[in-house]
Amino acid sequence: MVAGVAAAIAQRQTDVRDVLAAVTPGGGKSLLPVIMGAALMRAGLIDRICWIVPRDSLRRQAEEAFADPRWREALGHGIALRAAENGRDPCRGLQGYVTTYQAVAAAPDLHLQEFRRHRYLLAVDELHHLPAVADTGTATTAEDETAWSRSILPLLESAAARLLMSGTLERADGRPILWLPYRTPQGVRRVREIDFKAPGWAIVGYSRRQALAEKAILPVTFGAMDGTATWLDAERTTRSVDALSRAGENTRDALFTALRTGFAQAMLREAYRSCREHRAKRRAAGNGSGQDGTGLGKLLVIAPDQETARNYLDTLRGWMPGAQAARMAQIAISERRDAQEVVAAFRLRPEPAVLVSVAMAYEGLDAPAISHVACLTHIRSRPWLEQAIARATRVDPHAGAYEQQRAVIYHPSDMMFERFRQMVETQQGTRAMVKTRRQHELPFERTVEAEPEIIPLESNATALRFAVVAPGPDFGNPPPGRDSADRPPANGHSAERPSKDGVQVPSAVEHHLRQRIGQIVAAQVIEDQDNNLVAEGPVSYHTYNAVLKRCMNKARSEMTLSELEAALGWLERNRISDHLHLIADDPQYRWSSRRKGRGAGSVTAFSKPSRRTPHHGTVKPAS
Repeated sequence: MVAGVAAAIAQRQTDVRDVLAAVTPGGGKSLLPVIMGAALMRAGLIDRICWIVPRDSLRRQAEEAFADPRWREALGHGIALRAAENGRDPCRGLQGYVTTYQAVAAAPDLHLQEFRRHRYLLAVDELHHLPAVADTGTATTAEDETAWSRSILPLLESAAARLLMSGTLERADGRPILWLPYRTPQGVRRVREIDFKAPGWAIVGYSRRQALAEKAILPVTFGAMDGTATWLDAERTTRSVDALSRAGENTRDALFTALRTGFAQAMLREAYRSCREHRAKRRAAGNGSGQDGTGLGKLLVIAPDQETARNYLDTLRGWMPGAQAARMAQIAISERRDAQEVVAAFRLRPEPAVLVSVAMAYEGLDAPAISHVACLTHIRSRPWLEQAIARATRVDPHAGAYEQQRAVIYHPSDMMFERFRQMVETQQGTRAMVKTRRQHELPFERTVEAEPEIIPLESNATALRFAVVAPGPDFGNPPPGRDSADRPPANGHSAERPSKDGVQVPSAVEHHLRQRIGQIVAAQVIEDQDNNLVAEGPVSYHTYNAVLKRCMNKARSEMTLSELEAALGWLERNRISDHLHLIADDPQYRWSSRRKGRGAGSVTAFSKPSRRTPHHGTVKPAS
């Protein structure tokens, strides 16, 4: 459908410049910017593509979508995007860049100037995070979302075309979403709905029912666990419930207790046991790739906060053999420096097989290997939970036939989650109601709830029941009016999934080249120091970097791919020590040397070239 809209725009058959893609989570949104970008760039309507994602962990996935060789061949495109930091020239000679909401908010002028220099297709992922600017002054809107909206709005206004993507058309706080066209139906005062007939807009929907019918996502089995809970309230009175499913007004406090005491451990054990048995059965059946561990299934654990996440990790590792524990179970939380690397390994490698996170890995995580999710979280807003369960609904191309795959979601059996499950089952309205009273669900995107003034004492799991989400009355039949040419491949996500082997995304290549250049510079420093190849002047990594920057007329951090390759080639043919005289009168080097505690007085000795060495082959020590 997006391909048809993009083709119509490219052929000047419509004045549409805004495309809203409301695609159920797991339905393959990441391919849409590739389709639309390739069509519009081929038609000469745009020069560049900017893709904004809500999380840093999603930038690499966006790069991979454009680097996937299968889609490059199918769409006949040669577009490459790079994951950019807030530096000059974010594209670096490529056709676009990927950035985050936070990065745009940190340097809005930098991105706006880039949009004014080129004709951009702006793709905004998970648009529902952004409240309309007119509503950003309200007390119920998160401060960071306010900054995001105000920073991204000028880019929306400047873009030549816009692709807006979301798995939901409503926010948990009931407020309008940035840039979307709304209308109020006549005679209905307190209802706001998206105007599907707004001029200049094309709105494309792909519901869960359609995705299931076309086998683009997996059906979901919910494992609801009930239990008891006991706690001390703010007045230090002992309170308790005999069942989470009947907790009523005490549900919030009961959940807070259950997720930090015995109930959580019991539910975690059940999810771990189920996933382990699933992996054993698949391994015994010879499905997937067997020896390398792909196609066996993985477990994602979503914790209520970072401290509890660390406790969950310790518990899980305690159930594993000592040699495997650290390798098979990992944690990805914001305070860990290696969080992004852990998420990437969980996505792309057979190990780790268990990942514990809070919110970092729940939204947009493209990991088809996930077969089980333990949803140990307080959050009950519909958009958040839809994103969470969608981590397991992607079709795994290594896990055998579609009919043999299923997503298993373990969750507390509270009434709010049950209402969500029924909502998923009956699917899926487009009307966003303006709430007249405070809702019980937590605000969307809150990772840690404001702790209630209670002290959890104990909880126990008492029952576990399973329910398979009914797909709707027309399951198995193509949606009426949907042309087969517009459907995704039968295996859904597998066609969208980037190849793990052989695909080099631009940011990864840049990183590798910078590392290689740094290694060569450091090696020359050590060689020159050990062999006394420099007669006068300081020999240090900082000094040699300054010389290389002068020779190349640009810092490595600002170089394009081709410039990095040229710098690497230059280093392979030259010695930096032969060019030390280039920074003899460099005031920037003198200043930076003083900042680093090095004396700059000896820099004047660089007026003459240092002792020369051969340009090729092994460095020979001076006689």
